[in-house]
Amino acid sequence: MISWTNFDKLASTAKLAALPKVDVKEAMTGESGAERVKKYSVPMAAGLTFNYGAKAVDDNILEALAELAKEAQLTEKYAELYNGAVINTGEKRLVLHQLCRGQLGNDVIADGVNKREFYLSQQKKAADFAEKVYSGAITNENGEKFTTVCQVGIGGSDLGPRALYLALENWAIKNNSLKMQAKFVSNVDPDDAAGVMNSMDLAHSLFIVVSKSGTTLETLTNESFVRATLAKAGLDPNKHMLAVTSETSPLAKSDAFLEAFFMDDYIGGRYSSSSCVGAVILTLALGAETFEAIMKGAAEMDALSKNEDLLQNPSMLDALIGVYERNILGYPATAVLPYSQALSRFPAHLQQLDMESNGKHVNRFGEPVNYPTGPIIFGEPGTNGQHSFYQLLHQGTDITPMQFVGFKNSQLGDDIEIQGSTSQAKLCANVAAQIVAFACGKDDEDPNKQFEGGRPSSIIIGDQLTPESLGALLAHFENKVMFQGFVWNLNSFDQEGVQLGKLLAKRVLAHDTDGALKEYSDLLNI
Repeated sequence: MISWTNFDKLASTAKLAALPKVDVKEAMTGESGAERVKKYSVPMAAGLTFNYGAKAVDDNILEALAELAKEAQLTEKYAELYNGAVINTGEKRLVLHQLCRGQLGNDVIADGVNKREFYLSQQKKAADFAEKVYSGAITNENGEKFTTVCQVGIGGSDLGPRALYLALENWAIKNNSLKMQAKFVSNVDPDDAAGVMNSMDLAHSLFIVVSKSGTTLETLTNESFVRATLAKAGLDPNKHMLAVTSETSPLAKSDAFLEAFFMDDYIGGRYSSSSCVGAVILTLALGAETFEAIMKGAAEMDALSKNEDLLQNPSMLDALIGVYERNILGYPATAVLPYSQALSRFPAHLQQLDMESNGKHVNRFGEPVNYPTGPIIFGEPGTNGQHSFYQLLHQGTDITPMQFVGFKNSQLGDDIEIQGSTSQAKLCANVAAQIVAFACGKDDEDPNKQFEGGRPSSIIIGDQLTPESLGALLAHFENKVMFQGFVWNLNSFDQEGVQLGKLLAKRVLAHDTDGALKEYSDLLNI
């Protein structure tokens, strides 16, 4: 029997709070630090490893976290999710993004359809369409092949697919598997669309309009911008446009699109990279085999998340350490720091994934909660971040836990040796140094040069950033957020917080304003 209970009502929460805290600086100094790095490590999918030696945990805390996982029924709730229960209570919907990459349990039948078969059919449709584009069976008006594809969408229709494409663009070039260049238009700011359009060979470009409802204001505005720009260039927009939408939306059966690919209400935007929201553009740009490899890595990570043993379930372990940091240690933020330029937009995707999912003040039944929920997420690739906000991370008044991501080898293999070491060695040296510097600090007579240390971090380490390891990273963070939502008794799968501003914006555009809303509208000359 599943019980949905608030975090502060769980017996294991009080036990966890009563345990002695770990002094990270003391624990990570000298041989004890070396032993922790060796001990506190767990394998992930696709050859990745989650190392949490520099986190503020010990065996007693880990034991209490395991009790919390059991009392909160985390693996049972995960099983409810992948077996098709109504987990999204706010919208009374199933939550099925994992089903796009593999079947973890029973057949899921919804709306009279086997949903696994439906998602696979859309992935196959994308692959078949891509082959026709590559072969020249589908061309522009002049019979010429398309060479570029551009996604027009916002939020989850942009951030996840964009992050994944950028992560693999140079990998695909190196491996001779880049089929088409990909571009993205998301912001309703006309400078965004104009800048992207001006950088493209319009005659040889396809545009994917992504909107589940077919009514998203920003996306439809940018679609109109694209169509107007194509027409101005003497091109027939209908010969250049694709749609990714629901089967019931206005876009689904429109003659204004070469083809339509379908999603459904059971996959939220920030979880939709595995659906045809990501499948269409990633398949066109990188090829079906690459997209399948991303899904393979994600499916392996999803399977690991079923493990009831906390110390063998890296996503659940990462989640519970994060809960401990947020609720017991009182840290309000988490920094995501990938030491890979290819992951430059991955923190932006995780901002939406985490903060839109668990930035909630009521539980899944609409009742106020009396404890902090989702943390603030921010990040930037190393080593750039070291010359930016790491100052605050090292010496600021707040402690911010960190999640590093690093790879032993470069993605492309192109490297040079300078002053006795390669660029990749310098990159890896920096991430290793930062973990220890944050944890151990440095004593100095000059207060300005004093580093208190005690700043906790974890690191996900892989051999190389590949489609499989990227998929595993994607699923790891999705599942981490899911488990944290379960612990906090939240509905991590709706996003009412994005709606109010949209409603007020419509009032502004309709000139239905008063008070401060009217004054700000006037200031902006609307």
